Amino acid sequence: MAAEKEYSTIDDILEIARERGEKPLLAISDGISDPHNLGALIRCAEGVGAHGIIIPKRRAVGLTPVVSKASAGAIEHIAIAKVPNIAACIDELKEKGLWIFAAEAGGEAYYDTDFKCPCAIIFGSEGDGVSKLAKEKSDYIVSIPMYGKVNSFNVSTAAAILLAEASKQHRGH
Repeated sequence: MAAEKEYSTIDDILEIARERGEKPLLAISDGISDPHNLGALIRCAEGVGAHGIIIPKRRAVGLTPVVSKASAGAIEHIAIAKVPNIAACIDELKEKGLWIFAAEAGGEAYYDTDFKCPCAIIFGSEGDGVSKLAKEKSDYIVSIPMYGKVNSFNVSTAAAILLAEASKQHRGH
């Protein structure tokens, strides 16, 4: 099955930020396998003005018709790069001046986190969260404090919260 859209490169995504005169804000999907979750992540990222999304080539869902539908059209308005290796991608982003935040339990509360830098936020798989290697390569672990009985939100809900906060800080609000 063909991809629903043309993939971008990491450099394409960073160029979008440069053209807008903004610090890069990217989302990284680390093994999200449910197409509805990836579509919702794309919708969240586009909605808050992120510059792009990075998805892995293997062990995750790609850009399918279900992902496209779940994105509610956002897939047409945001750059998406497909990379062979998330860990190598993190290294490349760091070399290009981005700070890497892994969205995981046990980190700093998102509302106390400084996202004003050029940054990428990693969102992990539904069952396992952010991979061990991606976590180790991250500069920061950022969390959403949970006060109820469940210990985490759905990945797209977490993405909406964290990306909205990072976008707010990037825009100085």
